[in-house]
Amino acid sequence: MKAVHLSRVLAVGVVGALGLTACAPGSGSSKPAASSSSAVSKDVAGAGDVTLTVWDVNVEGSGNDTQEALNKAFTDKYPNVTIKRVARTFADIKTTLGLALDSADAPDVVQANQGYPDMGTFVSGNLLRPLNDYSTLYGWDTTFPAGQLAINTFSSDGKTWQKGNLYGVSQTGEIVGVYYNKKLLDQAGATVPTTLPELEAAMAKVKAAGILPLSFGNSEGWPGIHEFGVVQSATAGADAVKGLVTGSGGKWTDDATVAAATTLQSWASNGYLTPDSGGVAPDAARDAFTKGQAAFYISGTWNAAPVAEALGTDAGFTVLSPKGTTTPTSTGGIGLAWAMSTASKHPDVAAAYIDWVTNADAELAMLKSGNLAAVVPSGYTPTPGVQADVVDYWNKVNAADSLTPYLDYTTTTFYDTITSNVQELVAQRITPQAFTQALQADADKFAAGK
Repeated sequence: MKAVHLSRVLAVGVVGALGLTACAPGSGSSKPAASSSSAVSKDVAGAGDVTLTVWDVNVEGSGNDTQEALNKAFTDKYPNVTIKRVARTFADIKTTLGLALDSADAPDVVQANQGYPDMGTFVSGNLLRPLNDYSTLYGWDTTFPAGQLAINTFSSDGKTWQKGNLYGVSQTGEIVGVYYNKKLLDQAGATVPTTLPELEAAMAKVKAAGILPLSFGNSEGWPGIHEFGVVQSATAGADAVKGLVTGSGGKWTDDATVAAATTLQSWASNGYLTPDSGGVAPDAARDAFTKGQAAFYISGTWNAAPVAEALGTDAGFTVLSPKGTTTPTSTGGIGLAWAMSTASKHPDVAAAYIDWVTNADAELAMLKSGNLAAVVPSGYTPTPGVQADVVDYWNKVNAADSLTPYLDYTTTTFYDTITSNVQELVAQRITPQAFTQALQADADKFAAGK
């Protein structure tokens, strides 16, 4: 869901704010039927002079520099290829990519957002080419964990997510966890939590010591998805949450999800969260934590660098395990999928490029630029501290397939539903039961219209 190098505010915040009409292809798309049945090849040099149009969202800081370096290395190896790069913010690509894919001069390679609103829409409009054949050719089917491949998979009609054809591979990874301040935990006599009950026990000790337990700013709505997602994953477990998000099983009104909502609401009533968090900006909450004003902070790995820079060896990162297990489980995802347009006249070259920007060398470059690689190359040694914690937990959740999808992937309107209702839940204006009923109503409406 989150674009590489973009803060989560862009990655999910615009989903609910922007309509699908700007990027949805027309029902009468003139694109040829998507196919992966013809012979495929790794022969880039033999393709002749090729101009490859690539749309990406690596527009910020080191992300832009890394992408430029990868592109230059590709064209140095294959001088017959010219890359026409179109670099756009996530917000911009969110509103324009669908139209570009359905145009006469569609790009060859794009970074497409996962889930029903974008990838599902593009697949149903026959705008993305299935990559099963290239996955076999380049070994993506064995390089990338099954859980990651599933996130980039759709049925050919775009109606069933995580089943069917592979439509892309991702460059980076993300997981939401619990950042903690070791110095403040020591002051309160608390230990680093690995389960939800341990986290609550630690927050109680921290509060008793006169320290704010958990810094939380939800004025923009999207952080609440993460806050609730962490609690729900640790309460219900990975399989149950995956079933809810993909629509393959369960109800949002089940006991575990009600219990998770009850827990989150109790954090507010017990004074564990930043007061009036609904009016606190997300960046302000992060800054309060990095300034030592709170013991815990729930956020994604995209904030690892600023946390490490501010707190140094006092900072740590943990992912909670559900009751009865030692398997860390939390909400998260992978960077936007590198996908191929059905209109590309040079699919072999496009596939080679996708492999180039996601292979082990590219992943190492991403790690060195401060990002979490989708697949951490074997033998890589992270910097001790927060980065080491992040890499360790990322490897563990991938090995156990215990990463639960971002909850707003559930339907085309779920972002608006869950953000507004988490705000109401934390403000104690609705009950946990009403909260889960609103989520289920959205899921039911979406399922009825599929």
